[in-house]
Amino acid sequence: MKPKSQLRFDQIAPDADVVTGEGRSLRLSDLWQARPIVLAFIRHFGCPQCKTLLDNLSQLRPIMEENNLGLVVVTQGTQEETAVFCAERIPGTLCLADPTRSLYRAYGVGRGGLRETFLSAEVWRANARAAKKGFKAELPPKGQDAMLMSALFVIGPDGRIRLPYYYDHIADHPPVEVLLSGFLGTRWEQPFNGAIHSEGGAHGD
Repeated sequence: MKPKSQLRFDQIAPDADVVTGEGRSLRLSDLWQARPIVLAFIRHFGCPQCKTLLDNLSQLRPIMEENNLGLVVVTQGTQEETAVFCAERIPGTLCLADPTRSLYRAYGVGRGGLRETFLSAEVWRANARAAKKGFKAELPPKGQDAMLMSALFVIGPDGRIRLPYYYDHIADHPPVEVLLSGFLGTRWEQPFNGAIHSEGGAHGD
């Protein structure tokens, strides 16, 4: 069952004061008022699936920039940890530090159980593929929650959630073709009433 705290399509996105990896303070809404953004919440810094997600987003970023779509990554690391991690994994991308995980809670990004994070053949296969890319599983840094899940949102300039994507398990990355369709096929001046689907079904319902 999906937690009641999960956000739905066309809902107003929660706003908050945030801190970037570079130590700059700002309002989250300042980012989406300038242009639509993809807001990606990752797990912990030792997670190979997070590194896979960032690699996928890094490949998409040139297309997103061409279409005036911003990318913002949220981590549960400290400001200093976030700066180092993002400089290595997705340089040039705006990353936000949320060590108290208050933004995760506001967006309904919760913790998984053993099935979602470890005891799954899909996760094992995905971890094996990630290892071939050099993304090995490591323990999380001190203070980071190893059971936290990932999620991804597209937020329009009107501050509404256009595409909420909650992971069913930690390897449940949105297919690239679905992301491209969602990013590039959206008319941002109109309300969004559709749904985003993965191979396993609908998300955010």
